[in-house]
Amino acid sequence: MNGISRRITGLTSQEVASRLAADGPNELPRAKPRAVWMLLWEVLREPMFRLLVAAGLVYLLLGDEGEALLLLFFILLSVFITVVQQLRTDRALEALRDLSSPRALVIREGGTCRIAGRELVRGDILVLAEGDRVPADASLLESQVLEVDESLLTGESVAVPKRVREAQPAMADEALHRVYAGTLVVAGRALAEVTATGARCEMGRIGALLRELAPVQTPLALQIRQLVRVVAVLGLTLSSLVVLIHGLSFGDWLQALLAGIALAMALLPEEFPVVLTVFLALGARRLAGDQVLTRRPDTIEALGAASVLCTDKTGTLTRNRMAVVELRTPEHPDGWQAGEPLAEPWISLVQCALDASAAHTADPMEQALQALLPAGQPAAPLNTYSLSAELLAMGHAWPADRGWVVTFKGAPETVAELCGLNQEQKERLHTQLGAMATRGLRVLAAARAESTHGAPPTSLVALTAGAACTFMGLIGFADPLRENVPEALRECREAGIRVLMITGDYPATARAIGKQAGLAATDELLTGEDIERLPDDELAAALSRVSICARVSPRHKLRIVEALRRTGAVVGMTGDGVNDAPALRAAHIGIAMGGRGTDVAREASSLVLLDDDFSSIVTAVRLGRRIHDNLTKALAYIVAVHIPIAGLTLFPLLLGWPLLLGPLHIVFMELVVDPICSIVFEAELPERALMQRQPRGPRSSIFNRRLLAWSLCQGFATLLMLLALDTLLRTQGTAESEIRTVVFLGLVASNLVLLSVNRRFSAELTEIWLRRNPALWPVLSAVMLLLAAVMFIPALRALFGFTLPALAPLGLLALGCTGLLFSLELLKPLFRPRPSTAARAA
Repeated sequence: MNGISRRITGLTSQEVASRLAADGPNELPRAKPRAVWMLLWEVLREPMFRLLVAAGLVYLLLGDEGEALLLLFFILLSVFITVVQQLRTDRALEALRDLSSPRALVIREGGTCRIAGRELVRGDILVLAEGDRVPADASLLESQVLEVDESLLTGESVAVPKRVREAQPAMADEALHRVYAGTLVVAGRALAEVTATGARCEMGRIGALLRELAPVQTPLALQIRQLVRVVAVLGLTLSSLVVLIHGLSFGDWLQALLAGIALAMALLPEEFPVVLTVFLALGARRLAGDQVLTRRPDTIEALGAASVLCTDKTGTLTRNRMAVVELRTPEHPDGWQAGEPLAEPWISLVQCALDASAAHTADPMEQALQALLPAGQPAAPLNTYSLSAELLAMGHAWPADRGWVVTFKGAPETVAELCGLNQEQKERLHTQLGAMATRGLRVLAAARAESTHGAPPTSLVALTAGAACTFMGLIGFADPLRENVPEALRECREAGIRVLMITGDYPATARAIGKQAGLAATDELLTGEDIERLPDDELAAALSRVSICARVSPRHKLRIVEALRRTGAVVGMTGDGVNDAPALRAAHIGIAMGGRGTDVAREASSLVLLDDDFSSIVTAVRLGRRIHDNLTKALAYIVAVHIPIAGLTLFPLLLGWPLLLGPLHIVFMELVVDPICSIVFEAELPERALMQRQPRGPRSSIFNRRLLAWSLCQGFATLLMLLALDTLLRTQGTAESEIRTVVFLGLVASNLVLLSVNRRFSAELTEIWLRRNPALWPVLSAVMLLLAAVMFIPALRALFGFTLPALAPLGLLALGCTGLLFSLELLKPLFRPRPSTAARAA
């Protein structure tokens, strides 16, 4: 290796074989897949799925194989979703495995050879050069100007210089003398001895954290489970009572059993999971159009309840790409700022720094200089001066018309010494450095020296022996903020969402970015050391007072998310690096960056921003709130329509009338008409001031008392109208088949009435039908076609026990539905959700 001369022979083949057998390959352990029967058992333990299985058995007992097969399809779909969720965990670990096991150049038996990263063992000697991905944790043996990008592990956007440990001081910083698996060499060369492979390396420990974390159930999923359980218990209890009472009263146990089954079917909430699945699937498709990939559809709705958004700095709020943002010269201390035209003397300063840089480089700051001033260098330098631990400066010697010129850059203090600045000049320089440091900038100084006689010096230190040095100025670098982040954060604040920036970067840099984004109201922040020493209750209290956490590790990020969850917050976490993966998995909503993000972060997340645009999160939150509102309307509608279905099944039994509705009628209503009508709610436009209200409380039910009362009011009003129509027709001596036909048509028509009433919380009757909804008229047309098929196809009409009704009963039906519509519209303001409900719940 050029510049590294130590003779190292490396391991022998026998040593490699024995260590590989003892430690295993250099890869993360594969998660043991669960058996299929275990996955099936987990599915069957869910109340909603057990109800679907029970309903399917009822249909089989009734001989209705078609409906039984339909329910079997939904059961298989739920099994499929569970299996996919397990595969997501496996893919996250596989992504870690691929990232942590690249190809490696090693020294073995006195020679170099390139091997697969999984074949590395402890004691192997790595040969590292610029652009290499480090394949395992290792300790440096020799290095030459080595700098490593550790942003995937630490979140720091600036490359970290590394050096060989020359002694063993009591307070040695071990990280300075080690390189870690998955990081990237951006400058220099090194020899390093592998100290840890596979699960024992730092990347492996993150993988272990990720493997132990299960995805968090969203509040909606828990509420739906509870609602289904309550309704199911109520339905089964009433059905059992109906069977018992009817059998004891009339002695016809077969009829009692059929009536009980019909009532159970009327009350079973099988539409709930179906409607929920449809809403979230269509929501995922809408988000895809806005460059947001949905990995767990249930988290879309949870976004609407998000109260805290934890965001990484590097690559999320910032571009994860260094840029020159400030230039200063001794003659112009006010300096140049990014966005201003680049003219003299700034061009000369940047050109000097470029001439001191490598022509082809992976160093992010040198790339930033090249982006600012795309200018070439002289053909070939006369001499090259490398950065070292003893002298934090580097540069080149170039031929000039009369002699030579040396351009060099480095730490401002070092360059100032090389230029021989006096005390007054150093004090002015210190003042400028302080001002730039408060903005979180990383600062380099550039200078030039020229001479008309002799050869260029052999080192930069020798410049003081005769060359005239000129201190050109200071160059400030920063990982710039994304342009649309301040506006996105403002919208988050208006929506009542608290944003907490969590980063591995230094406090000064974090504060500067926070102030630019409009995030930090004060200078108070938490550091990794603070998080380490605070107990859980004090940590939660401290997090409520700050907007920034700096110098944190993956373990700290995970602890922050868990502390916020214990306070009852619905937590969203954004990130793009390996270090974010455990926290992404632990949060209610994990949001990864798709462009610059790592595979690990994407696989551990629930949502992926394909365009890495932070403002897309606001779009997702808006859609989440819209979905929750519309899902609430749909579930209210479903509860309302269940009441007349159940009532028309129950009351004829209590009054001694023939059954109006059988299993076939109920199946038609609940599995065809109701779900189709629910699609209208999914396409409904958002309510007014959707993003100006506070998040709903995490413990707030999807059905509050006011909304439940409104559903019951609608349902019982519809039932009374239909029972009144039934009674009136019976008093007129109408045939039983015609009564059943008119009442069933009334049930379908009242569904459409309930649909229109529930479309908007705030709209008036005229606005409801004029307001655009792309699904409304196709749904109405579909329902009319289905109803026409049942009524005018003789085989279907006979199957349903219908007859073509006369015009008079249809007139009574139209009058009843019109009265129902206007009555409910008059009552709706009494049950309208109050604007402050969400804020109080939060």
